[in-house]
Amino acid sequence: MIRHAEHSRPNLLDFTQETLQDFISSLGKEKFRAQQIMKCLYQSGYTSFDEMTTLSRDFRTALSQIARISRPHIVKVQESKDKTKKTLLRLEDGRFIESVLIPGKNNWTICVSTQAGCAMDCKFCLTARQGFQRNLNPSEITGQILTLKHELPGCPDIKNIVMMGMGEPLANYDNVVTAIKNITGDFGLGFSNRKVTVSTCGLAPQIIRLGKDICINLAVSLNAHDNETRSGLMPVNKKYPLESLLDACRQYPMPGRRLLTFEYILMDGINSSVQDAKKLAALLKGQRCKLNLIVFNEYPGSPFRSPSPKTVEAFQKILIDAHYTTMLRASKGSDILAACGQLSGTYNDQVSHCSFQKGSKFLT
Repeated sequence: MIRHAEHSRPNLLDFTQETLQDFISSLGKEKFRAQQIMKCLYQSGYTSFDEMTTLSRDFRTALSQIARISRPHIVKVQESKDKTKKTLLRLEDGRFIESVLIPGKNNWTICVSTQAGCAMDCKFCLTARQGFQRNLNPSEITGQILTLKHELPGCPDIKNIVMMGMGEPLANYDNVVTAIKNITGDFGLGFSNRKVTVSTCGLAPQIIRLGKDICINLAVSLNAHDNETRSGLMPVNKKYPLESLLDACRQYPMPGRRLLTFEYILMDGINSSVQDAKKLAALLKGQRCKLNLIVFNEYPGSPFRSPSPKTVEAFQKILIDAHYTTMLRASKGSDILAACGQLSGTYNDQVSHCSFQKGSKFLT
């Protein structure tokens, strides 16, 4: 749902091409005007109606009185020693979110947030410590890309978009799907579906729904081969245990040679042993998938520790020997708390320390 708590005028970046056509038609204008407006918003990056010179002056004036154009504002930019850039963005209501620009060999990836905070309470994730504030509107999701592309000095050419920032994308389903339509639309940002990835902690019904509604890459945060361990790490598993999650994953359509991705964060003494790897290989037997191994990114007060390189190598080898495409994902930006699980959306980057219950391997 589109939120208008702060402003009564609708934000044009919250519309899809179809709903914008309906809006323009209600004003007595031709539907093709919606395509012109979309191109101004997404391809030219305009934030003022005065810039939309493909529209008549009278129409621009009328639009400015009944609609608005708003996207997040850059507050702070940090650059890692590996060139990763973390951007703190302010929303219209004063809340903060973070986006990350990640360098690759030949291109850059932007990691965008879909919620302010998160309600999933994954024990290894810093965003969870902030609690859930609210869902982001479509304009605030696509707006992260537009703001960085058009306002960040020297912004690199972005080739991939991953919804792996703050929040659980599938818990903000309608707004995320609207944003994806504007990201992949011909009159939107024009990205190929193959270049967009949604990451989920495992909301099984929404995975099935997403597969029917739109075809994009899906990454599932798995992190354990058994329900007891996974429920301890990820409370969502109590509602959607591995059996229902993997069934939903089998139903998710990945066309051609594309594979669903399982992400597995390796934590010392929790899920990174040789036996853990063998049981994971058995669990995923028959599943069309690839695996991304991620060494846990420690942060101030983090409740878990990273396994040794030798442990990681042994874990990966077992999966490769079991004929799974298994990649060790390099953690970029960890020195500025920009790596996987480290985003917090706090202005001063202060992190409250966590506590352990002695004798338990899970955070309390």
